[in-house]
Amino acid sequence: MTVLREKVADILEVETKTIIANWLGRVDAEPDIISVQLTAEERCAHLPEVFRDIVTRLRNPLPIGTRALMSDGAHDHGCLRRDQGYTAAMMVEESRMLQVSIFEALQEHLIDVSSKSLLLDVMAIADEVDSQLAQAMTSYIAEANRDGQQIEPCLLSTSEPAHGKAETTSGGDIEQINTDSIRTFAPLLKSVR
Repeated sequence: MTVLREKVADILEVETKTIIANWLGRVDAEPDIISVQLTAEERCAHLPEVFRDIVTRLRNPLPIGTRALMSDGAHDHGCLRRDQGYTAAMMVEESRMLQVSIFEALQEHLIDVSSKSLLLDVMAIADEVDSQLAQAMTSYIAEANRDGQQIEPCLLSTSEPAHGKAETTSGGDIEQINTDSIRTFAPLLKSVR
């Protein structure tokens, strides 16, 4: 008897609301992020489109590492987060939490997932989320520069206050990143804490 396995895209489509709720729980537990007062709806507004983009990418795969399709939603998200008072580090942290929430959901459905393409799907998800973060960061930086607050090179820190004014963390650690390299370093920034 052959057991039919689900595709990762199908699981993400069915579990979108649950994954978003789990992501919001993680975000709500992060003091730096919740210092920006938003409703749950405001904080999560961009995620349904992110999930649609991920599912589309999984169903229409691109070679890993190629430039993902441009996302108007990612662009708008970067501008909106800037207007809401987010720091660059907060956006990176939210993106990291999204990947953790997605991968946790896949782990819970591991027995249901087709193992044939699982690793490629996980890489495509990470690539798409990182690409959307890079696009959001590009619009965030452009918005800041338009407002006259040049952030090139920008300082990214988990304790960086709104609109690019950096403070040191308790250990005095700050990472200086040239904004031209943001696309290249976006995956690495997720590990900076």
